[in-house]
Amino acid sequence: MDLATVMDRLAIDELVTHYAVAVDDADWNGYRTLFTRHARVDYRGAGGVEGPAAEVADWLAESMRLFPVRQHLIVNRRLRIQDLGGYPGDGAELRADYTNALRGESGDDVVSGGRCAFGVTRTDGGWRLSGVMVEEKWRRVGRVLSG
Repeated sequence: MDLATVMDRLAIDELVTHYAVAVDDADWNGYRTLFTRHARVDYRGAGGVEGPAAEVADWLAESMRLFPVRQHLIVNRRLRIQDLGGYPGDGAELRADYTNALRGESGDDVVSGGRCAFGVTRTDGGWRLSGVMVEEKWRRVGRVLSG
């Protein structure tokens, strides 16, 4: 693996980490900057919406108000960078598992997990998300007894 590929892998890893942190911190402007202009986000597999990233950010901003405490963990990342005969291309696909813990204003917890598929594109401004699709595999809702 050459240095350029290692640098690409690190940049894409950081991009996906920024994605999770932007949602957790309600940084919706930061969330929007992570995407290409024509990126689409599909949260229907987890009970959400699908559409252009900017519109989905507006939906997230409204729906996440119900959950002031959020923590998304994106793990088991499997990255495939486009290979142009031994040189990295300008596209990549990343598949990862996630765990999402939310604490609602009412004290209810929602914990879920599933799989994300990220499309990633190299732009003049660096790597950006060209698409995100989330498929929830499990969910647990319960009342917090303490804490």
